[in-house]
Amino acid sequence: MENSRRKFLKVAGASALGMGMAGTAVRAIASGSGNKPKTMKNDNALTAKHWGMVIDTRKFKSHKDVQKLIDVCHKIHNVPDFEYLGEHKQQMHEIKWMWEEEYKHAFTDLNYKYVNKRVEHLPFLVLCNHCENPPCVKACPTKATFKRDDGIVSMDFHRCIGCRFCMAACPYGSRSFNFRDPRAALNLKEETVSGFPTRMKGVVEKCNFCAERLAIGKKPACVEASNGAIAFGDLEDPESDVRKLLESNYTIRRKQGMGTEPSVYYIV
Repeated sequence: MENSRRKFLKVAGASALGMGMAGTAVRAIASGSGNKPKTMKNDNALTAKHWGMVIDTRKFKSHKDVQKLIDVCHKIHNVPDFEYLGEHKQQMHEIKWMWEEEYKHAFTDLNYKYVNKRVEHLPFLVLCNHCENPPCVKACPTKATFKRDDGIVSMDFHRCIGCRFCMAACPYGSRSFNFRDPRAALNLKEETVSGFPTRMKGVVEKCNFCAERLAIGKKPACVEASNGAIAFGDLEDPESDVRKLLESNYTIRRKQGMGTEPSVYYIV
């Protein structure tokens, strides 16, 4: 019995070792060299070491200027609008990637008693700040929220379990939870136009800096529709538009004292 047991263990051990070596070989062949996988990129893709955004608030005159950009973003990303669903036609479950905020709510740490009147009543466009130190990433137990090498804080909707820890961790209120099926609020005929996947009930969503557009050589939709009011580029490139704007203008960021290091700047 003991000899049979020893023989079995030897065969099992050899088989396991062989399978492990075979798996390593397959991965090495797939990657071309070593075990590091290749990253497939579109030849036209826009790349950066650290993507950032500069919003020139001086070029926004009214609510309509801001709402236009929100509408563009929400349409191409199939963001559901439940505002007019239900018997009482009231806002039920708000989902937002971009939205409008007053200065006193957007910049709570910079809300002084005597604020410039233009700034005080200006509509501010707010979104996910794609922080350099994102607390949402640390809070997510499944890594559904993760930070890319280029600074974009992204989401894998399929890995989201709906725990909403990321929402609790985000100090900017930049995340929304789908309490209802988002497809119920969409015109699915228009869905095929944008090509962006719809989400499901029970997951969190937010702005992704239009990563799907960057991958094919296009800038974020809000940037293209802003008529120069929003600049987007590499914060680590001294020759980029965003760096030139930061060097020549006074800018502020939301809740700078929290150490999150937002990648979205505002010229005031």
